[in-house]
Amino acid sequence: MGATIITTEDLYEFKMELLDEIKQLIQAHHGQPSKKWLKSPEVRELLGISPGTLQNLRINGTIPYTKVGGVLYYEYTEIMEVLEKNRIHNKF
Repeated sequence: MGATIITTEDLYEFKMELLDEIKQLIQAHHGQPSKKWLKSPEVRELLGISPGTLQNLRINGTIPYTKVGGVLYYEYTEIMEVLEKNRIHNKF
């Protein structure tokens, strides 16, 4: 078995590839979910709210939803639009 020489350039290339993979993992975890439609538990976790608060947001029309059978579905992009629309900008 022969010896393999690793150069500084090889290490730099490895570091860059590793950083790219880590960035992709972070974006996949914190970015948009892979699903277009979310169920109530997923929305509650995303927003950090209780079942009652989510129900109030549905009742007062703040968050749009779709009901199929007895299951409620929320479109991820619509939830993000609601958050952006209700953003408060502080003016100092």
